[in-house]
Amino acid sequence: MLTKSSTELIRRQNRALVLKALRRKSGQSHTELAAETGLASATVTAITHELESERVVERAEAPPAAGRGRPRILFLQRRAAAYAAFVRVSSDVLQYSLVDYSGTLIDRIDEKRTNSGEKAETFVAGVQSTLARLARRAGIDRSALLAISISSKGLVADDNVTLLWSPVLGDQQINFQRVLEQDWDARITLSHESLLVASALHTSLSRQQDAPIPRLAALSLGHSIGLGIVTMEESGNPQPRAPGFGHMIHVQDGALCRCGSSGCIEAYAGFYAILRASFEVPPNTIPAPFVPFNEIEHIAKLARRGDRMAEFAFRQAGTALGNGLARLISLHGKMPVIFTGPGIRFFELMRPGIDQGLSASLGTRIEGPPEISLSIDEERLVFDGHLNHTMAAIDRDIIAPKILGRGGAQ
Repeated sequence: MLTKSSTELIRRQNRALVLKALRRKSGQSHTELAAETGLASATVTAITHELESERVVERAEAPPAAGRGRPRILFLQRRAAAYAAFVRVSSDVLQYSLVDYSGTLIDRIDEKRTNSGEKAETFVAGVQSTLARLARRAGIDRSALLAISISSKGLVADDNVTLLWSPVLGDQQINFQRVLEQDWDARITLSHESLLVASALHTSLSRQQDAPIPRLAALSLGHSIGLGIVTMEESGNPQPRAPGFGHMIHVQDGALCRCGSSGCIEAYAGFYAILRASFEVPPNTIPAPFVPFNEIEHIAKLARRGDRMAEFAFRQAGTALGNGLARLISLHGKMPVIFTGPGIRFFELMRPGIDQGLSASLGTRIEGPPEISLSIDEERLVFDGHLNHTMAAIDRDIIAPKILGRGGAQ
């Protein structure tokens, strides 16, 4: 005999299944939801009735499938049921996005960064102020903002709320849960940006081929070097992670990295490394905190014209990346690698070095190199990663267990 607690658990799991189905495709009929979730028709009826009464979903009419008869009734997310904010922290800009429960972008604020050694306290105060401005501009109550998702290319602690190190703030650590919960009753998470990128790519490509991709890697090229990996677990759930690829050692006691170590992959492949190598600056020179993109474009132009040191700088960057990927494949097995970030504009200059670095691995020489492709819109991928992770968490952790705050569904 089922206890009350086990009955509630099953009900919560069934609600989560329906919400997950609607997240994959908003606007589904009762019949489609039953087929998608595998739940009995009566169970779907009870759950959709509950969600309607909670003002989480709503009905819409659509023309009948055969073109004749009664209109079809579709269920879709009610946009005002909840809101979420995304904060993307990068070397040159802070980007704030506000979305509603359907995942529709409502507002966005971009703030240019000065890269002038900002203190953590000042940085946090700016984040709090801009989040409040974002809510005011949209005319929503703070209690309706159910989640705040932050991303950085820095080192994220296992608690997924603490930034341990970043290119933006250096060794200044921030527990975002602690500093934001004073003003926001929201689920607060911090993710490595490349984890979100890899997750978004995995979701998109798996849908395109109508089957989950066993594993893939997304490698971001720019001021920082970031890597995200997604592997499918036996349970059928994708598992994203972001190992510290950019700060793996490439050369023992080698070039100085922004993290303070010597010989990191990023110290040879980041924008500041390319700038340093092309002008024959000593490798132990303190890296520039930020390199204007037009500086790298100028070096690329010289390389394409045959300048020896400019060519060397990009090839050296490629070799560091290829060596790192060879180690990755040795540990995790062969997988597709998708390059993203502003640095892919110079990919053809790095490609010879990447191939050379990969060929140093016995596994690559035997099995062949991984499939390599480019994805140009990294900003969109970061947004999609925030969206996928955050809205799934709201559905699973807030809506399904019926703990939606009074500020959400109104």
